[in-house]
Amino acid sequence: MEERNRTPQATRYVAERLTADFGFYLSNSAPLAERQSAWQHIEVFENPLFGRVMRIDGCFMTSERDEFFYHEPMVHLPAIAHPGVKRALVVGGGDGGAAEELLKLPGIERVVLAELDGEVIAMAREWLGEIHRGAFDDPRMEVRLGDARDFIGQTEERFDQIILDLTDPFGPAVELYTVEFYQACRRALNPGGVLSLHLGSPVHLPQSIGRIAASVREVFPVFRPYIQYVPLYGTLWCMGMASDSTDPALLTAEEVDARIAARGLRDLQLYNGAMHQALLAQPNFVREILAQPARPLHSGDQIEEVRDPSELPPVKVVAA
Repeated sequence: MEERNRTPQATRYVAERLTADFGFYLSNSAPLAERQSAWQHIEVFENPLFGRVMRIDGCFMTSERDEFFYHEPMVHLPAIAHPGVKRALVVGGGDGGAAEELLKLPGIERVVLAELDGEVIAMAREWLGEIHRGAFDDPRMEVRLGDARDFIGQTEERFDQIILDLTDPFGPAVELYTVEFYQACRRALNPGGVLSLHLGSPVHLPQSIGRIAASVREVFPVFRPYIQYVPLYGTLWCMGMASDSTDPALLTAEEVDARIAARGLRDLQLYNGAMHQALLAQPNFVREILAQPARPLHSGDQIEEVRDPSELPPVKVVAA
């Protein structure tokens, strides 16, 4: 790994293009480290607003100061709907943020992190301690490196909760958004088990949301999409929870708060009973997206509107 020295330098700006017509930038005021793994290019830098930021292949992934906008809904909305999660699997999530939230659950006995790229974990362990908070060293945690499809297809272990904390659905990653992969996930869940995933932005990737939602509905009887604004992603973000029987929409705000208190959940910056209800509330335009007919994704399919950022024309941010 190349470590950058911290000598004063001119402010550098880095931009992420979400589409050919839409994107945003951050100042990369203190580059800390970067590494080219066998799979992707990984960077960590400091930003005055977000603190330490991880960027992979030009896409902003997580930051110290806003990670809870993403990780808390992904973990706790499904977990609180479940009677009591004991064994959990995170697919992806090499920054450790989802695992750290799972380890807050009082009854959790085991967390398996199935991550393709060990270099992401290595970078996170060294630079993103405020996100993983020592999760990688917790004795309840096990890291499994390699293709998650192989792990889920071969494991005989059964989980109460699965979190799909994945990169965006383009290239080989699309295989982790297919009917076939969701079928494998359902087989790996205990009865009543819960699965959460992200579907993308309803603002600039409506087709993606529709097709992923259709794929999940093909496999799970219960599917509840929910919406959260994620500052680092610069847009509204759609997530979803699926199960054979557990339904988070049946819980009132009071019931959610009672479960949080009874389970002794602490250090939550976003999630509570009122937020549980707010997350599940859908704006009309999102309802319309999800109501449109959409083809489920099967192995070998691609989502036409999701582009590899490297295929988009480069953009340069210049300070005036």
